[in-house]
Amino acid sequence: MRAMSEAEQTTNETVELDSQDTEKKQIYELGFLLLPTITEENLSISYGNLKELVTSLGGNIISSDNPRIINLAYEMTKTIENKKQRFSSAHFSWIKFEMETFKVEDLKKKLDLYPDMIRFLIIKTIRENTIAPRKYSGAKYRSSTEKKESNEESLPMDKEVVDKEIDALAEAAV
Repeated sequence: MRAMSEAEQTTNETVELDSQDTEKKQIYELGFLLLPTITEENLSISYGNLKELVTSLGGNIISSDNPRIINLAYEMTKTIENKKQRFSSAHFSWIKFEMETFKVEDLKKKLDLYPDMIRFLIIKTIRENTIAPRKYSGAKYRSSTEKKESNEESLPMDKEVVDKEIDALAEAAV
């Protein structure tokens, strides 16, 4: 028997690593828009069917959010019964799950055929929660009661004095 060259050994190791990678599980997030015409009772059924689809393909659900109606940034169309229908709102939700990488393509194919789906997106993500808490970052506004309680005294305005100052500023600018 002949000895294997280094290149052949490296190729064999790469093939073994590739087969291990196909069995490796990744964390994914499925974001989706469902038709706004779905009733509340059918919405929970449709959402449950999506979660069941993920688990039937070997996915483990990590977290999810119940669908809620949102206004879309632009109109989206979907062909239903050979007619294009336009939607300006939809039920939005997401599901974070862990799945083997080679099964994600099967999930995509099945989601393409899902009748209640307007659009979906599957991305790789991390297990940790990535939703940032809401923080107020704007300027602080005082309520009308706070303005009255402040130490600043407001002087009554004389309309004639204000008009004269505006005229003086206008003349200075010319």
